[in-house]
Amino acid sequence: MKKVKFSINRICAVISTLLAFLFAAAAAFLYLLTDNSAAVYAILFLAVLVYAGIFSFIAIVRKKLTAFSDMLCRQLDGMIQGNAADLEFAEEESLFYKISHRLSRLYDIMRANRQSIAREREDLQELISDVSHQVKTPIANLKMIATTLLERDIQRQKQREFLSAMGGQLDKLDFLMQALIKTSRLETGIISLEKKKQPIYDTLASALGGILLNAEKKNIEVLVHCPESIEVTHDKKWTGEALFNILDNAVKYTPEGGKIRVNAEKLEMYLKIDISDNGKGIPEKHHAEIFKRFYRESEVHDMDGIGIGLYLTREIITMQSGYVKVTSSSQMGATFSVFLPAD
Repeated sequence: MKKVKFSINRICAVISTLLAFLFAAAAAFLYLLTDNSAAVYAILFLAVLVYAGIFSFIAIVRKKLTAFSDMLCRQLDGMIQGNAADLEFAEEESLFYKISHRLSRLYDIMRANRQSIAREREDLQELISDVSHQVKTPIANLKMIATTLLERDIQRQKQREFLSAMGGQLDKLDFLMQALIKTSRLETGIISLEKKKQPIYDTLASALGGILLNAEKKNIEVLVHCPESIEVTHDKKWTGEALFNILDNAVKYTPEGGKIRVNAEKLEMYLKIDISDNGKGIPEKHHAEIFKRFYRESEVHDMDGIGIGLYLTREIITMQSGYVKVTSSSQMGATFSVFLPAD
């Protein structure tokens, strides 16, 4: 069965035909009843007025529909191209305004989604690039050591040294993988922090326990001031991890015989933990960059590390509604201040 398509022109033609038939029938019927030509002329005049009104109405509607369809096409074309045009209809209660307003909202949502996808793609590409860069060096070292052991006749003592070097490179790869796992779990929300009110002293003590041996090897004095009575709501495990990362960096970049000071104090709105060292310091222009994933200054590339510790620290503290601030200048040491909301 063939479908009948209705258009404005066809509908107008049908209505006009029906009206013409009705007026003609009315005029003929009235003339037969009254035999009065004036009444017929009156009906015909009324028919002209009705026709004029109908066609004027149709013309206005067609004009508005045409204008609206043009606007709609421009709006959709702009959305396709990524730059939606400004809305042209300002009659807030009109149908045109309502549809245009919703189109604008739809475009904003689509643009936000597109930007979010673009950012995620850039982050993924950056992560792949960073990981490949971090993995490339230890793998190259492992291949070189393995080739040397296989192709050369090496004394037993040298073999032990090579195997020890292989162990160091494997440890670096393992550390990298563990750091990436932690980062991924934090960023994807797999890790849920178990925050509860507890002494910060115990958390700080567990973080300090991880660096004391290395500090002792460099004869670094670690001075700590943290009243045992200070309590704050936090996740002990992950906050300890965040503080350890800062302390570990302090030990790495503090010269032999240097000092590291740790001070915890409760302010009106925050608990503040300052970790200060008298190491090489951080130029002010790098203060924001040091919290980026895998960032390392060119001057310290020969030192152990992959540049992910401070990034994890900031993520962990931020997830607890806190923040981290650094105060430092070149060759003047650095102070990292960790702020956690006070109860």
